[in-house]
Amino acid sequence: QVQLVESGGGLVQAGGSLRLSCAASGRTFIAYTMGWFRQAPGKEREFVAAIGTSGTTYYADSVQGRFTLSRDNAKNLVYLQMNSLKPEDTAVYYCAARLPSPDTGVRDIRGYGYWGQGTQVTVSS
Repeated sequence: QVQLVESGGGLVQAGGSLRLSCAASGRTFIAYTMGWFRQAPGKEREFVAAIGTSGTTYYADSVQGRFTLSRDNAKNLVYLQMNSLKPEDTAVYYCAARLPSPDTGVRDIRGYGYWGQGTQVTVSS
């Protein structure tokens, strides 16, 4: 079992930056692949980024080069650094966790069994 709590959302102007944090409970944090998804009003929840147990990162094309995902296994924390933000990045951002599985890829929402409550990111134009 793992519990996730996101923080760091807010209102920022286009071109600005925000850093989201996800705090995870539990002693086996290192065993989980950690992901971020986002959901804009009227849209489905979509993959943003993920970081594997070895530190390998994966990004959606829409955020590649602008967002950076990292993890601190000693502190059970995951950080999503978001730069050059655009109005289309506006959404509720969710932290998620999954154990390694051959059935679904890290970009597949179905593979994530643990979710945070979400944090709002609003980018004004």
